[in-house]
Amino acid sequence: MRPRPGLGLARVIDSGTSPAGRGIMSFITRGFTGRRGERDPRLPPGQTLVSDWPVLSAGPTPEIDTAEWEFSVRTENGTQRWNWEELRALGLEDITTDIHCVTHWTKLEMPWRGVPLDRIWEHVETDHEYVMAHSYGGYTTNVPLEDLLDGKSWIAFEADGEPLDPEHGGPARLLVPHLYFWKSAKWVRGLVTMPTDDPGFWEQNGYHLHGDPWQEERYW
Repeated sequence: MRPRPGLGLARVIDSGTSPAGRGIMSFITRGFTGRRGERDPRLPPGQTLVSDWPVLSAGPTPEIDTAEWEFSVRTENGTQRWNWEELRALGLEDITTDIHCVTHWTKLEMPWRGVPLDRIWEHVETDHEYVMAHSYGGYTTNVPLEDLLDGKSWIAFEADGEPLDPEHGGPARLLVPHLYFWKSAKWVRGLVTMPTDDPGFWEQNGYHLHGDPWQEERYW
């Protein structure tokens, strides 16, 4: 069986703070690496390497003030809530990882900073095996809980050394880099646990329930 580098590629580097800044939206460029037409082994099937960060959204971009931002986790046992400072105080990690969009682009070795879901889940009790991520603006996407824990996902506040721009999901987005990037919900505001794997927005519109890029789980 072919190895799946996407599952183990994220690297936690250190923690701390970085200078504030603004990202720049740019267009897609193509750029394979390797000699004599060799395909980069870090690219999942059907993906094309980009050096930029394309902007794709399902609707208008919301503007959320961090003073009013809140993140919550709702389970069958109740709801936990954190404001901007409280969530970041759980502990920030620096991660370098690849991201893969279902629209066939991949960006390699991208630096991120955020709070791991594992630290959030230290305050959560649930017997449910699935989660629905909810965003400011109404977007939803479903993710199995096993794809969020054990060092696999973060609530990200920064990318490429700068705070997330609104068009890239700022002030905070879910980061699940081993799945197609529509699972990394922009403008995240909360997670709701579920006993069954109910579909979110794109999943109701034909996208795969799981979204593994190494298996090309793009559509139903």
